[in-house]
Amino acid sequence: MMRGNLKQAILWTLPAALLSACGGAPQAPASDDAALEQDRAPLVGAPPTPPSGNIADSVEDQGVLPVGGAVAGYPGSQPGYFGYTVQANAGAQLRLEVTHLGSSMYLDTGLFLYGPKDANGSFGVTPLAQDDDSGYGTLSKVELVTVPKTGEYLAVVGFVNAANKQFRLAASCVGGTCLVNPPAPPTGLTLSWLEQPITERLQSVVDQGNGWFENETGSLRRLDYYWTFTGQATLDQAVQAVLAQGRYQVYRSDPAPAVLSLSETSSSMWFQFRPLLPVILETYGNGTEAVQVKRYFREYSTGPNGDTHRILYIMLFPQSYKVIVFEQTWHEL
Repeated sequence: MMRGNLKQAILWTLPAALLSACGGAPQAPASDDAALEQDRAPLVGAPPTPPSGNIADSVEDQGVLPVGGAVAGYPGSQPGYFGYTVQANAGAQLRLEVTHLGSSMYLDTGLFLYGPKDANGSFGVTPLAQDDDSGYGTLSKVELVTVPKTGEYLAVVGFVNAANKQFRLAASCVGGTCLVNPPAPPTGLTLSWLEQPITERLQSVVDQGNGWFENETGSLRRLDYYWTFTGQATLDQAVQAVLAQGRYQVYRSDPAPAVLSLSETSSSMWFQFRPLLPVILETYGNGTEAVQVKRYFREYSTGPNGDTHRILYIMLFPQSYKVIVFEQTWHEL
């Protein structure tokens, strides 16, 4: 078993600072024990909301986490939260990870990113990104988060079962404005994306729209794409990435998809879903980028049960590196 491997045991005893400096050894594959431990692990929740409305008041300040670097954390025996400030420019795409290398075995963590810090010095209480067990075993990893504004952010590691244990938290650039001298996008580029959950507020607006009629439903998805090039992605590239997915391939037969302005998009949406658009723009836009929209339509007969109409809106946020997909479906009763 992995725990009996002498070389691996030696690696675990190396100081975290040394492992960070030398870059570390390749990570070993997860063992069956680690997988079982992950299945049993409870959720490490976000820090409690303080009366001040600044999440920094609920964590222990541990200094600075540089992008492209790592820090070592030495929690006590009680569950708690360590906070690290991260400076990043608008449009930077980051990965945050409590790494296998440099972290104690069977430590259970949660990872959260808040901010940016406002003029009053508050990071707020709503996470920009969060994760529980996407890393090795019960460790945490935020694979991709796009920084909306230039400023200071707060990365928080929550931990349990931490007695006599340590962790290593790393921040790295994976795209966007934090890249140095990125190349031009290649011809025929296919966007690589990662689906992220929509906010509770947006889901609430979708649910309210779905409550109007039994046969009219809407669904909303958020796809964050990696951008490691100069310039911006195009609407055609966003459309290609969406229509390549099996659930949307039926829209390829639309002979005349429409490129819409934002006002045209709002007018085109069914009335019960129109409140969605301003919330989408407020949540995912940076306030200055030119959001682009393309609409697809699909109509087909479902036999004795009548016809079905489906409308797909693909929205590109070219500076926030997001594609928002909204679909309306109407079934004839």
